[in-house]
Amino acid sequence: MTGDAPRLQLLTRADCHLCAVAAETVDRLAAEAGLTVTTVDVDADPELQAEYGDRVPVVLLDGREHSYFTVDVPRLRRDLGL
Repeated sequence: MTGDAPRLQLLTRADCHLCAVAAETVDRLAAEAGLTVTTVDVDADPELQAEYGDRVPVVLLDGREHSYFTVDVPRLRRDLGL
């Protein structure tokens, strides 16, 4: 992880039902872990759109892709130390 990268990010896009569901899940787990989620709209950044646009929502943990389409809750809980 780079020093300025948020620990937990959710890559989304507007009007995405899966993104809304993922946001609720990630927000809940982040709160349990004492973290804040940074939400990023992939359509606002051409590089992110090219990399992740076909598989949103994407959870990034420490700058690395953790899961996409759905949140892998057991794995994320484990990786967050919950």
